[in-house]
Amino acid sequence: MFKERIIGICGRNGIGKTNLLDAIYNLCFTKSYFNRSDTQNVQHEKNGFRLEGEFFKNNQQVKVVSILRETGKKEFITDGQSYDRLARHIGLLPAVIIVPDDVLLITGGSEERRRFLDTLFSQLDPEYLQHLISYNKVLQQRNGYLKSLDDRRSLNPELLDAYDHQLVQHGNFVFERRRELLSELIPRVHSFYNLIAGKDEEVSAGYESQLLNTPFQELLIQSREKDLLLQRTTTGAHKDDLNFSIASRVFKSEASQGQRKSLLFALKLAEFETLRIHKGFAPILLLDDVFEKLDEQRIRNLLEWVCRDSSGQIFITDTHKERFKENINYLGIKYQLLDI
Repeated sequence: MFKERIIGICGRNGIGKTNLLDAIYNLCFTKSYFNRSDTQNVQHEKNGFRLEGEFFKNNQQVKVVSILRETGKKEFITDGQSYDRLARHIGLLPAVIIVPDDVLLITGGSEERRRFLDTLFSQLDPEYLQHLISYNKVLQQRNGYLKSLDDRRSLNPELLDAYDHQLVQHGNFVFERRRELLSELIPRVHSFYNLIAGKDEEVSAGYESQLLNTPFQELLIQSREKDLLLQRTTTGAHKDDLNFSIASRVFKSEASQGQRKSLLFALKLAEFETLRIHKGFAPILLLDDVFEKLDEQRIRNLLEWVCRDSSGQIFITDTHKERFKENINYLGIKYQLLDI
């Protein structure tokens, strides 16, 4: 169906352009980018769904099938083999998606930026993903235990110590891997920002973590009284963040809309390039309505690298067919256009 490297998907809002991108994303990540529950992807008056896709990786065909049964059971099959754990699929078909709501990466809370980092690093390192899953499971158990305490007399210090030990084991791995990979990612973010903006605007990014200055075990000891009072875990890798600045000022309070969009694309292209380098081939790139609220020069700078200088298949949606054609024709690159 998709014969060219550059695929344009054009049509009015609400016709299903984004659904097509999300279907591709689902087959790469075992879940929707937009909906946390699989049932939210089921058509009205239907009881389940089936997605199928054929991918080519290193000149080898990979067939992927995702099925949600009427019973609510999820099956994910690659080349005829079902997974016992969906996490095993992550990283097999790397992909990067950019959608308008991703601006929350810049303006939203820290959980948005951690999710971005975890999505990237989990595709690079299966061990990272397993430690992250284990960390979040123990964190949930520890928080549940803290909430269950009626008063201090019911506290079991040994049980809390056991939770702390497991948190430290998995949290330290997550922290060290994040620090290592961010030392590689952050310089790429800066380079891509300058490429898209067309100039150096003194934009910088930094890794924020409580574990940078204090060992995790010590943090948990120091915060135990506070944790008991608030009934939740107040320190750890689940508090990590990325901070952004422009000319030494807080980025999200100082930057224009165009600058915010440029930083968003810089983050995503840095993700794309990091995946390409580590995997040895380019990931799939899914761009949903990227032309909105971005001036023509920034669009051209973005497309110059995405379509001409990078490799891998790229899907681009746009509500304006002529705008898409004009921008791609300007680059003189072959493309396939789906007008839906």
